[in-house]
Amino acid sequence: MNTKPAKYSSKLTDVRRPPPYRRIGLSRRELLKALGGAALGSAPILSAGLPLIAQGTDKQPQAKETQTVTPLSPSLPKPSYLSATDDAFLEQMQKAIFGFFWEQTNPATGIIKDRCNVRGIDNGILGSIAATGFGLTAICIGDKRGYVSTYQARERVLSTLRFLWRKLAHEHGFFYHWANINSGERMWNSEISSVDTALLLCGILTCRAHFQHSEISQIAHDIFNRVDWNWLSEDTKILPHGWTPETGFLQYRWDSYSEMMMMYLLGLGSSSHALPTESWNAWKRTEFDFDGIKYIGSYAPLFVHQYSQAWFDFRGKRDAYADYFQNSILATEVHKRFCISLSKKFPDYSDDLWGITASDSASGYQIWGGPPSTGPIDGTVVPCASGGSLPFMPGPVMRVLRTISTRFGAGTWSRYGFVDAFNPATNWYDSDVVGIDSGIMIVMAENARTAFVWDTFMKNPEAQRGMERAGFKPVSPLAPQELVEMHLKSQAELRRPAETPPRTSSE
Repeated sequence: MNTKPAKYSSKLTDVRRPPPYRRIGLSRRELLKALGGAALGSAPILSAGLPLIAQGTDKQPQAKETQTVTPLSPSLPKPSYLSATDDAFLEQMQKAIFGFFWEQTNPATGIIKDRCNVRGIDNGILGSIAATGFGLTAICIGDKRGYVSTYQARERVLSTLRFLWRKLAHEHGFFYHWANINSGERMWNSEISSVDTALLLCGILTCRAHFQHSEISQIAHDIFNRVDWNWLSEDTKILPHGWTPETGFLQYRWDSYSEMMMMYLLGLGSSSHALPTESWNAWKRTEFDFDGIKYIGSYAPLFVHQYSQAWFDFRGKRDAYADYFQNSILATEVHKRFCISLSKKFPDYSDDLWGITASDSASGYQIWGGPPSTGPIDGTVVPCASGGSLPFMPGPVMRVLRTISTRFGAGTWSRYGFVDAFNPATNWYDSDVVGIDSGIMIVMAENARTAFVWDTFMKNPEAQRGMERAGFKPVSPLAPQELVEMHLKSQAELRRPAETPPRTSSE
């Protein structure tokens, strides 16, 4: 095992140009709202200089709002176990993704880049607190799997937490969305972000539970308890997206089902500035029907069904409204069927190749997905769309990831794993990986393999208290029993020698 610190270049000086929406006078939140994605709180910064495209008008089956959510349909495919070769594939993928979170950061601050160009030298300094939250969790995975030594992992986490506690600017404990990875300075006049702070907190709490180290535990406790949820919710049960010193609280609220569940649960679990229990009941749970399958959803990409469940373990639990793990199985199956329904226009979409979520494209960053159809869908495939749903549908997702690897080879693969997106119809392959997109893949791959992140994060009393105050109760799993049995296998049994790594060159 390599115990030497990873190489790091301190020559990170070139700042990217402001993204397109700055040039047209829109705030980041206003852009997301305009694109029908007001709930998309963690989208990475847009590729500099690339234009936005108006929403498309493709005809395909649309999801309809309905009034009830039904159990898993008997017609849905039966999820499969992860085989030894599946496990080896995911090991190779996770190890590659870990490299991004370990290398594309300044070790002195621990702030991780929003994205990285993997086809050339990347000197960007734009950091993301959301990517940093995923990165802290990735470090726990890297320690568990021996990608770095425990000493290296622990020291990196300590450096990060010390900087977050002592030096990174905050407002009532909430952090700015974008920060310079070298100095922590606020970038692009970004907002104090409620949901991106929540993503960071999830990573911090995962580190506290995993390392069981006195200083890590103390600083993690202090950072979490400094967050004043009462300031954010002073005059509302529905939390705002954020705040800026120039304009005050942003006008948009987290009022509908999305990735924000983790934010409300963290607020409910606080022992210093807890949200009122009414806040969990205040947001809408809109119900949809697509191809005869009913589920809770939103007018947003697939990642909204994944992010909260990267850390919070919803298996075998439900509140007064839904079994959210079951709901994400349904939403993933619906998304697969939606993509296949587009195959007349985009023939590459099939049972072997599907997945659209907010991502890069040949024409710039897009907020797209469905159903209902969102954004100018053009045949692009986004690996993290399926990869982020690995625990929900392991068999179908592995089929997609293997197809991407074997059919498209080097164009889709980099030293940091899959590129953010590609379009098989036009032969376009992204040059970047995006922190939050790679992050959901490494975390959900680990949950699918061993449930490690779930089991670790849920040791935190804040997580347990949040779910208890939200009214979660144990229930018999509605998902096929194989999903539960898969996670009951010992971690030692699942850690097998690598057999079929993703291809790194065309063969």
